Amino acid sequence: MFRPFSCFVGLRYTAAKRGNHFISFISMVSMLGLTLGVAALIVVLSVMNGFDRELRQRILGMVPHATLSDYQQPMSDWQTVRTRLSGNPQVVASAPFVQAQGMLTHAGQVQGVLVSGIDPVLEPSVSIIEDHFVSGSLDTLESGEYNIILGELLARHLGARPGDRVTLVLPEASVSIAGIVPQMKRFTVTGIFSVGAELDANLAYIHLADAARIKRMPAGSVDGLRLSFEDLFQAPMQVRQLATQLARPMQVSDWTRTHGNLFQAIQMEKRMIGLLLFLIVFVAAFNIVSTLVMVVTDKRADIAILRTMGATPAMIMRIFMVQGAVIGMIGTTLGLILGVILALTVSDLVAGFERLMGIEFLSADVYFINYLPSQIEVSDLVTIVTTALLISFFATLYPAWKASRTQPAEALRYE
Repeated sequence: MFRPFSCFVGLRYTAAKRGNHFISFISMVSMLGLTLGVAALIVVLSVMNGFDRELRQRILGMVPHATLSDYQQPMSDWQTVRTRLSGNPQVVASAPFVQAQGMLTHAGQVQGVLVSGIDPVLEPSVSIIEDHFVSGSLDTLESGEYNIILGELLARHLGARPGDRVTLVLPEASVSIAGIVPQMKRFTVTGIFSVGAELDANLAYIHLADAARIKRMPAGSVDGLRLSFEDLFQAPMQVRQLATQLARPMQVSDWTRTHGNLFQAIQMEKRMIGLLLFLIVFVAAFNIVSTLVMVVTDKRADIAILRTMGATPAMIMRIFMVQGAVIGMIGTTLGLILGVILALTVSDLVAGFERLMGIEFLSADVYFINYLPSQIEVSDLVTIVTTALLISFFATLYPAWKASRTQPAEALRYE
């Protein structure tokens, strides 16, 4: 006799053509449901991982991990402070900044903007801006030239191109013969950057010295220092430790205050969507239960004959556990293959559909990125496949137990 006997019979039952086509249909539906459930889980979690990656690399690559500034006054000795911070092994880099909020106007268009005064030499060490230029470069920012670099969406809204002149209007007002007038300064557009995120619509860069002048700050002073840390998630704690070590009144800020809610929302959505999509797998598992229950009913005579030939209740139980496990394994494997293929191509598929239909699903004016990202993580695949197989296995227990309780005399009474 073939060993193991239970596996042999279970596989024969799985592969055999049934006279009852309804049972075959339910088996196919349960396998298809498991395939779609696993594939949907892989695709959705990969997309959520993609959003998480884009948030870290693009958004948090542009905004500082943390900032240090003197309490309610400009930082005049930033070079000294920067030298002290460079001795800390957790601090990857630091760079000075001056920030101002205002409005940019050009050709009758007005747009709110956050103007960041930077040192073109030091800024690349704390930002990814240098890798995302559409035109121009940081080298075009020179002290006293009043040049400006705009985000792509901001430039598009203003209708500004490299070489155009734009006017920066600051909320600080001055009194003149004509009355109270806002502070304004003309800048020349020398560069445009694009990180494919919301920052493209409201961020502009000018030279550090120019920003200090328009804010009427003392010469050589800055608002503070941008810091980049080795571990992004340790930045909130480490920047506070640094402020304590400097032994002076300091104001600290970190990325969790500006984009922490967005990051937490993505993590929460990933958990909740994953939990909801696992219900698809549970539904498919219930289909396996119903399939095996009907198979047990259909095979009562076969079970009785096997019992009379010496098969024990445990062997009968294992036969139907093998049959249900095979359905679960095939459905999970197909779902894994389909899910990985879709996860690898979903960005291109959505982009192609957008071009075909002439629509835009993710506008950078609304969302923090303008395309659908995807990133497969092995840990997610292992979790999904393991859970699907376990659910499929447990779904076989009741029908298999019911089959093992079949009494030969009762089953063969009317045969």
